[in-house]
Amino acid sequence: MPHLPKVVTEPSEILQIVRAAQREGKRVGLVPTMGALHQGHLSLVESACESCDITIVTIFVNPTQFAPGEDFEKYTRKLVSGLANVDDVGADIVFAPNTDEIYRQGHSTYVEPPAVSLPLEGKCRPGHFQGVATIVLKLFLMIPADVAFFGRKDYQQTLVIRRMVADLNVPMEIVVCPTVREPDGLAMSSRNAYLSSEERQRSLAIANSLQKAQQLYADGEKSASSVLTEMRRILEKAGIDRIDYVALVDPETLVDREDLTEPTVALIAAYVGATRLIDNQPL
Repeated sequence: MPHLPKVVTEPSEILQIVRAAQREGKRVGLVPTMGALHQGHLSLVESACESCDITIVTIFVNPTQFAPGEDFEKYTRKLVSGLANVDDVGADIVFAPNTDEIYRQGHSTYVEPPAVSLPLEGKCRPGHFQGVATIVLKLFLMIPADVAFFGRKDYQQTLVIRRMVADLNVPMEIVVCPTVREPDGLAMSSRNAYLSSEERQRSLAIANSLQKAQQLYADGEKSASSVLTEMRRILEKAGIDRIDYVALVDPETLVDREDLTEPTVALIAAYVGATRLIDNQPL
């Protein structure tokens, strides 16, 4: 049995640990997760361990960011394996609170997310970013670390968090780390476990579509509509026809691009079978 990181479940205890470490001049890093840890999460933990004296990983499946009919009930919860994984990369503490410690009876206060939350995921998943902003701010208050680490795969989420931190003057640095991919290009995600072998193969069209956008951009294509058409063609050829969005947008505002003469990010959200996958690629 590996020596597992210290597990803390009480908000008051984790706050005391952070404050004591900072009084000693230690830099505290925070990696918020919902469990089901994969190499993408572990890369965030590794980044935190490299630049911080103490690394805290949170494991909490946040109910308020799941809309009715989404996969909250089946979302993977593997605390023990998660602990072993974070130990392998050097995490010091895991904060794994109970839901009733985070959302006590009568809880009715929520964070109104910034304007960048409104398009794309905001349209497809109403209320999602309110839940994200609320839990992230609550974690930041319970664990006032020096720096927090998030993955770029959830591109719009990183914008929401960065803007919330800036707008509310939260004294915490936000670091966004690169997307971690499987050898064949599929972005690592907890939801990949839901895919059948056939669906797993079809899902590669998402990464291929983004790579095609990058190739067209590198070759000098400036028409957003032409690139979007080609991206959709690749998805539909693979049998991915339930598409929430294929978008080329401003990297900071998420406003649609009409041409590709300015910095642009390509984003996709689509269903492969019953599983919703998202991915993105800055051009």
